[in-house]
Amino acid sequence: MSVPPISLPQTGNAVSTFVPAVRHRLKQMSSELRSYFGASFCMRDGHSGEVILVSEGHCTGDDAILAPVCSGIRREATPAIVVEEVGCAWLAIPLKDGSQDFVAMAPFRLQATTSSSPNFTRIAHLLGTTTKDAKRWYHAQTEWTITSLERMASVVIEKMASDLEIGRLTEEIDKVSDSLSSTYEEISLLYGLTQNLRISSSDSQLGDLALNWLLEVIPCRGLSILYQQPKCHHGTSPTLESSMLMAGECPVDARMLSKLVDQFHLNEKRSAFVANQRITERADWPLSEIRQVIAVPLVESDNIFGWLFAINHTEDKGFGTVEASLLSSVGTILGIHSGNIELYRRQSEFVTSVVRALTSAIDAKDPYTCGHSDRVARLAVRLAQELNLDTETLNLLYMAGLLHDVGKIGIDDSVLRKPGRLTDEEYEHIKLHPELGCNILSGLKELEDVLPVVLHHHEQWDGQGYPHRLSGESIPLLARITAVADAYDAMSSDRPYRKGMPIEKVNQIFLEGSGTQWDPDVVEAFFSAREDIELIMREERAGIGFDVNGWIKSLQEA
Repeated sequence: MSVPPISLPQTGNAVSTFVPAVRHRLKQMSSELRSYFGASFCMRDGHSGEVILVSEGHCTGDDAILAPVCSGIRREATPAIVVEEVGCAWLAIPLKDGSQDFVAMAPFRLQATTSSSPNFTRIAHLLGTTTKDAKRWYHAQTEWTITSLERMASVVIEKMASDLEIGRLTEEIDKVSDSLSSTYEEISLLYGLTQNLRISSSDSQLGDLALNWLLEVIPCRGLSILYQQPKCHHGTSPTLESSMLMAGECPVDARMLSKLVDQFHLNEKRSAFVANQRITERADWPLSEIRQVIAVPLVESDNIFGWLFAINHTEDKGFGTVEASLLSSVGTILGIHSGNIELYRRQSEFVTSVVRALTSAIDAKDPYTCGHSDRVARLAVRLAQELNLDTETLNLLYMAGLLHDVGKIGIDDSVLRKPGRLTDEEYEHIKLHPELGCNILSGLKELEDVLPVVLHHHEQWDGQGYPHRLSGESIPLLARITAVADAYDAMSSDRPYRKGMPIEKVNQIFLEGSGTQWDPDVVEAFFSAREDIELIMREERAGIGFDVNGWIKSLQEA
């Protein structure tokens, strides 16, 4: 998947002058990359490949190998594996600061294979260090696959670009606020709109509010907003449902306003349009119902989300620049709000992509338990529903269930896939996975609410669990719910060393463990929802998404 390079704010300084502000921003980017990958990145010039910034203790690699590939990474503007050896690979990510190009690079330990073992002499050559230090580095790293590195790099670079876009949009909102009209009515109106710029507010909610406020300020008989599919110069326009909002006396419908937009090529002009009697009395004027009109675009960057219209002056006079300027400011705010909603949608897609990548990595580690995380997520949601938790919590619990075993990415394959009983040492190694999972996700702010489940889903009601030996209600509720769902799927499913347990035995274990291993209220919910739970176990794997209402409804109708 091709993704654009990260763009840092324009500085106007050449690399040779490399001001502290730019160096500070590059340090921030390097720190953010480290939080995602758990590895330190060095920064190289995108043209010469010269090392510009390096974290303390981080190896820069062999310049003769890495420096020449920087120009290619810069041209392709796509993250890539640039050097690969058995057990080691260098990942390169393009960054951009105005006209300056940089490449972030870091080495990663690749997942071991049974057919070959690492050649530490070659790895040392790639790292630009000694064989002894190469071995020490290798054994301290988390294993990755090429696919997971490339996938994570793609979603991370999109996330970082989205964060910068949010900052840009926030700056635009601030600029709009700074240029508010000096009149009290206009200030009150625009301030009120900016105070309602919440992602939770839909286009229509803020649009209705704007129309009703404008009706008290603009000397017009009617106002309307025509929402249309955004037009984006980059070909990435999202789909918006066409709709129309009205306030006051609006003698036209959406079809008629669309005709006006098309006839005067307003989408191409992308600016305010004012038509008074000099224009509306001409023979080619398309709408006899309109004597005076102002039309301003709801615009954000390259997208036009619709048009705001003021229709027919209350005193049958002509509209002027004062009314057009106020409407343009409102149109800009509404456009930015629509852009923020679209950006929030893309942020949600990013979270979904990260969870999909991590869930796929878990399944790849242990194909025999493929689908376990998805089943646990759905079982946990059904238990939480039985406990009368709200929809927002159900959605969070579903995501947490998908990721509860993400720490198994860091568990040795020989232990994870062992067909027989684990030794005490192997069991202690397995018990590391909750803390490993918490460490993997801790750098992603969007996933911070799932950390208590990932970390504590193996705690026990009597305090005999791990990793922190929490007991009773000191264990987070969602972790207690996930523990029951996890145990049920583990006992009911086939494993390499045994067949799934009969349902009677599973029931007996839960009854005996209620109040000792598991929260008795959650166990009671389990028995109350048995029919739905058995149905979930027979279903195919669900698609990854965080709105659980749809499949809960289908479960109820089954």
